[in-house]
Amino acid sequence: MNTDVNVAAPPFAQSVILVTEREIGSKLRSKAFVISTAILFVGALIGVIWLGFSANSASTSGTPVAVTSDATQYVQDVPGLDVTEVADRTAAESLVTSGDVDAAVVADASSPVGFTLIADESAGSTLLLTFAQVPPVEVLNPGDTDTALGYLAAIGFGIVFLMAASLFGGTIAQSVVEEKQTRVVELLISAIPVRALLAGKVIGNTVLAMGQVLILASIAIVGLTVTGQTELLRGLGGPIAWFAVFFLFGFVLLASLFAAAAAMVSRQEDIGSTTTPLTLLIMAPYFLVIFFFDNPLVLKIMSYVPFSAPVGMPLRLFLGEAQWWEPLLSLAILIATCVAAIAIGARIYQNSLLRMGARVKLRDALSS
Repeated sequence: MNTDVNVAAPPFAQSVILVTEREIGSKLRSKAFVISTAILFVGALIGVIWLGFSANSASTSGTPVAVTSDATQYVQDVPGLDVTEVADRTAAESLVTSGDVDAAVVADASSPVGFTLIADESAGSTLLLTFAQVPPVEVLNPGDTDTALGYLAAIGFGIVFLMAASLFGGTIAQSVVEEKQTRVVELLISAIPVRALLAGKVIGNTVLAMGQVLILASIAIVGLTVTGQTELLRGLGGPIAWFAVFFLFGFVLLASLFAAAAAMVSRQEDIGSTTTPLTLLIMAPYFLVIFFFDNPLVLKIMSYVPFSAPVGMPLRLFLGEAQWWEPLLSLAILIATCVAAIAIGARIYQNSLLRMGARVKLRDALSS
């Protein structure tokens, strides 16, 4: 009796699904991953609750503001303000300059909300978010300082991007090299297409990374709601949503390049030689946004550079420095770059995966 059975290779889509499930399953079975993720979530929850209670404590006595007589209607229903009514704009500016009040509200026919907020060096984000609509801000003495809230937002967006991208990018790289080093990859690609293997790795780790980001966003929403920071939540809602969208495409871009870079070497010790440039690209947005969160020019440039847009654009939206069309244009640039990176990464990955021994040169990896 002939018992030979020809087993057909699974379709491309099914192959991708199988690799995706393998990537997700192996990660969820890792105690180190589960414990580190739990610590991250607990730390985020504690930080958000602390921020909320600190903001509540700071606003108990009300923010002192001067209001001109023709602008009193704009602050009647605004909570958390200690209002001092003045006769005119000159008197309001005098109180702001002397430090008797934090800001002044003056009527302004050219303003879309009917009034303008005057500040000495900078207007606090917390104060801006107390209004139903964020007003234009006029700064009398521009300085180099900004609000602690803006700085915390910069840290939040920067560190989430840095940790998630570096963690899962490194995981992809180690997985690729491990499969090459143990020759498991030869068995894998004998059953499924090389591009399906790459797609599964990218998709699996993207699902895990996005899961972390969405849970962190949920923690922020719950924490701010519990602490009664509805104004801050309203101001952060849009930027957080945009951050998730930008992070999705930004991570796919980086994951494709991490897999390609790792495929060019055959030993774990050599991973750094090809992935270091990508690691620097991940770290750069974090340090830039920390040191230049109050620099509109640097943030604007960051918001259009694909590798830093997931951090720069949401922060600009939170600070009210971006027009409505800017995130759409930035996202289009990011998606176009992502498509190009996937194509280049897939070519390098496919041409390097079965080359053992010495590091594959980039020129050889790109050649057919």
